[in-house]
Amino acid sequence: MAFENLTDKLQNAFKNLRSKGRLTEEDVKSALKEVKMALLEADVSFKTVKQFMKSVEERAVGEEVLNGLNPAQMVIKIVNEELTKLMGGEVTELELEPGGKTTIIMMCGLQGSGKTTTAAKIAGKIKSKGKSPLLVAGDVYRPAAVDQLKVNAEKVGVDFFSMGTDISPVEIAKKALEYADSHHNNVIIIDTAGRLQIDETLMQELIDIKAAVPINKTLLVVDAMTGQEAVNVAGTFDEKIGIDGIVLSKLDGDSRGGAALSARAVTGKPIIFAGMGEKLTDLEPFYPDRMAGRILGMGDMLTLIDKAMEANKEADEAKEREMAARLRKGQYDFNMYLESMKQMRGMGGLSGILGMLPGMGKISDADLPDEKELARMEAIVLSMTPKERENPKLLTPQRKFRIAKGSGNDIAVVNRFIKQFEQSQKLMKQMGGMKRSRHGGFGGIGGMMGMGGGRRGKYF
Repeated sequence: MAFENLTDKLQNAFKNLRSKGRLTEEDVKSALKEVKMALLEADVSFKTVKQFMKSVEERAVGEEVLNGLNPAQMVIKIVNEELTKLMGGEVTELELEPGGKTTIIMMCGLQGSGKTTTAAKIAGKIKSKGKSPLLVAGDVYRPAAVDQLKVNAEKVGVDFFSMGTDISPVEIAKKALEYADSHHNNVIIIDTAGRLQIDETLMQELIDIKAAVPINKTLLVVDAMTGQEAVNVAGTFDEKIGIDGIVLSKLDGDSRGGAALSARAVTGKPIIFAGMGEKLTDLEPFYPDRMAGRILGMGDMLTLIDKAMEANKEADEAKEREMAARLRKGQYDFNMYLESMKQMRGMGGLSGILGMLPGMGKISDADLPDEKELARMEAIVLSMTPKERENPKLLTPQRKFRIAKGSGNDIAVVNRFIKQFEQSQKLMKQMGGMKRSRHGGFGGIGGMMGMGGGRRGKYF
């Protein structure tokens, strides 16, 4: 995951501070020197790091911090606040034109940045808000891009417009406006061509599109995996054509994360979205404060709650209340386990959930069950009869042998799974269902995370 190395280095930098009752100015400066090196190694631009460290040091090397009751925590608090400020301070939403006016959004970025997929992700987000978006295929140089956009438009259930690859992007953009007017689309998202690198032809084409149609928002998709080069790209695009916001893609990858910390500082333009995976639902609003918390290993409970509520927004309320009541009584059964699996997938998988919990970011993928293992556990449950799922006490040795055969597992795997399920039931009863009724999902998911099937058995 992005920022993983940066998080480790920052936590190491603060480790010595936490062990001291009082701090000297030298203690603080020594820790901040490690912070500076960590940021530079994470591909944050030198100019950005210099300005950031100046702001932090001015606040951290002061009498209030050095003589505070918990000086180490105060230093970390200052770093957290300055990181948040560096990335924009507050969340910036994608503002659409008011009333019945049509909003025209132009997507731009280098080839391979994830621009076409991001266009579809944004269209899906906008549709969920009650709007009627139209995806426009303006990349005429890469036929695969047209096909990809069409397929993704179908997946997210939005309209699609294309004139093939023999018409100029400017003409396509003009005709798209006419199409949107006749089909009552109130948001137009134009996917444009990318290049392997910035060149004058690319920039001129984007300038021509902006001159031909009244673009309301120009969004630049920046690949977080490209590190420092991403910042240079953002600066050039903003200088040449003018951008209104940035979308960071591939933040779920093994990137150093410097682009996220530098892009806002270099361009002065807000980061609006963060792409956190390949699925068309893997797009999050960019919250600077939450991202700063992730970077410092503090977790991101607010985003986890948002994901839980999103995963449960279409759930039957009566069913939710019934499940919540049963969880509070410790009546956790295999049907609820299947529901937990469904919710977990909707929230980005087990590793994605744990990464947002404070102190859990250091759990490696090797400590978690992979998709094949989870599928094997699910197959065991699906091989049970409805009555067996509702009442695990019915699972006699003969029934377990039948389940093992039906799910294609060894009897030892089935026995271990059922034993861990029973332990999870006890845990759920002790925790009272984690008050599922308020935020939805946490009781079932909490129980599922206590289940075995992984390389090291139980996780909590």
